[in-house]
Amino acid sequence: MKAATVMVAEQAHDELSAAVQRMRDLGAGFSDARSQTVRTTGVSSMNGELRQLTEKSTGGVCLRAWIGGRWGYGTATSFERKDIMTAAEDAVRNARGDGIPGLELEPASVRKHLRADVRIHPDTVELSEKISAAMDLDRAQTIDERIVNSVGSYAEEVKTNHIVNSAGSDISWEEVRTICRAVSVASDGGHMEQYYEGPDSTRGFEIVRDADLESIGRTAATEAIATLSAERAPSGHMTVISDPMVSGLLAHEAMGHASEGDEITKHRSFLSDAVGRKVASDIISMYDNGTVPGAHGSIPFDDEGTPSSCTKIIDHGTYTGYMHSLETASRLGCRPTGNGRAENFGKRVWVRMTNTYFGPGEWDKDELVSETRDGILCDKMVNGMEDPVGGCFEAKCLRGYRIRDGEIAGMVQSFTLTGKSVEILCSADALTKEVILDGGMCGKGIEDWVRVSSGGPYMRAKMIVGGGQ
Repeated sequence: MKAATVMVAEQAHDELSAAVQRMRDLGAGFSDARSQTVRTTGVSSMNGELRQLTEKSTGGVCLRAWIGGRWGYGTATSFERKDIMTAAEDAVRNARGDGIPGLELEPASVRKHLRADVRIHPDTVELSEKISAAMDLDRAQTIDERIVNSVGSYAEEVKTNHIVNSAGSDISWEEVRTICRAVSVASDGGHMEQYYEGPDSTRGFEIVRDADLESIGRTAATEAIATLSAERAPSGHMTVISDPMVSGLLAHEAMGHASEGDEITKHRSFLSDAVGRKVASDIISMYDNGTVPGAHGSIPFDDEGTPSSCTKIIDHGTYTGYMHSLETASRLGCRPTGNGRAENFGKRVWVRMTNTYFGPGEWDKDELVSETRDGILCDKMVNGMEDPVGGCFEAKCLRGYRIRDGEIAGMVQSFTLTGKSVEILCSADALTKEVILDGGMCGKGIEDWVRVSSGGPYMRAKMIVGGGQ
């Protein structure tokens, strides 16, 4: 089944080329055709029982025509020639209308064919081993009667893409992502706390075989139990040491979304006129980098066929630029950055992040804590909110630690962090040497999701802390 699906997609090359030419013949100034297959496997075990097992496969073709500064889309849910040609004609018809006359795209002309850089491809692993991984993560959490809910999960995604465009590109590549998680919920009869642990990567099944699943599960359970004794967090304007997850939330939600080129062209970003302006302290540099080996958001090409790249968004406190698709790069007179991404062949391309993070500093974590007189240290995030228009930051932390006179003075329960993004970054005065990335999903538009990661070092800055539950 899987091999047959991939073979069908590869056989679509001639149809893609014919569709691109058809759109050109009908008046498209630029056209592209992208075939895609997406295969996913998901396994979850809860409280010692297998609760979910899914295997899904989808595929189809996206056709795009650019006419008079306007995109037209057409999609086919098969790789049959007649369906692809009909979708190509739909794309041209949908492109007719009011656009931006004279706006020309500058696509790259690339001819390259890549397989995923993995040591153990998930396709070579029996389903039974994937099920065992999830159940092992689950079972490892049963260390104490206070663990009232334990979940072990494994998920994989294998995506194959083939793009042909009128600029001469002929590109195919494969993306593989694997992730496993242990999630523990502990209760003392009065309240409940949770903790989670586990790796994610664009590597293959080796991230599972190389991991100590027993240790991951026990850590999740041990930390969930430990959080039961945490005290209520303080409130007020405080010194906060954000961990890499929370630093990543600030990079992604507050600064990243506001740096997407389509938010700039729509005038929906507080950073629209920020290039060359000071937006952070001198120690802060920020990147969106789709080329980080093994990171969850890494891609060899975006969904327009532009090679992935590293975009420096902040350079030692000075704002330097935006992420771009073909269209936004043309509108703003810049080069495409490889950030034109779509959830799948049936969705439109938006400007989307890949791996977004703050660069490293010069401190060690222990040194940073010892040099903090009074504050709070974050430990994992729950969620965050984007505000590209207002430039505000809001996040919920899973838990943290109180710092008094340079020492950890006890654990605190979940709390919120808020503030103006620029004010927070301008207050930053210390970063650790190590940068850690955490993978996940990012939504945009009407529930369009792509794989990303975010992160950074431990960062000390001023934020508003909201304690209590």
